[in-house]
Amino acid sequence: MSLDREHLEREVRERCESGAVARAAELAIRGYGPEILGFLTALLRREEDPDDVFSVWCERLLRGLPTFAWECSLRTFAYTIARNAAKNHARDRRARERRVHPSLGTTELSAIEQQVRTETRPYLRTDAKDKLMELREALPPDDRMLLVLRLDKGLEWKDVARVMLGEDAVDEAALKREAQRLRKRFQIVKDQLVEAGRRAGLLGEG
Repeated sequence: MSLDREHLEREVRERCESGAVARAAELAIRGYGPEILGFLTALLRREEDPDDVFSVWCERLLRGLPTFAWECSLRTFAYTIARNAAKNHARDRRARERRVHPSLGTTELSAIEQQVRTETRPYLRTDAKDKLMELREALPPDDRMLLVLRLDKGLEWKDVARVMLGEDAVDEAALKREAQRLRKRFQIVKDQLVEAGRRAGLLGEG
């Protein structure tokens, strides 16, 4: 069944405004957790890393909802948190290994986090050996993130820009400049990937 994003966003916002933040986080994790885990799996190379960062994402989402100003969609906010968690993880693996896993606030939230991982993982593994995915994984992290956000997740360019900047509240002019820059970079990366696919014999001559 496809996700009704408009309904989900409205319901999460209503829960936040009524002070039921834990319930709002549960809904958000159930709704957007699978695609966020897919995003992290496509972005991070080591098999255990996506699960670790996904746990951090759940925690930060819970902590961030009370102050989220709704200047962008909840989905974009969720991707921004995931992007920042992945960046932090890549910069400081030692800090991650020392991190004591804090409580998410409720038993239900912890159970939902585990359920999302368990139910989503088999679908993600089916494409693990795909040759085009292997070519994509050879790209620098930011280029890989750009492709995943735009091609796989279908985010609008302004939302891609918000996520890549790592902020949910961004000056409109700065957002427009970043979106334009990313459009140009996207075309360059896409052309490079197509050429690599041709050299590998995966694509015909166009």
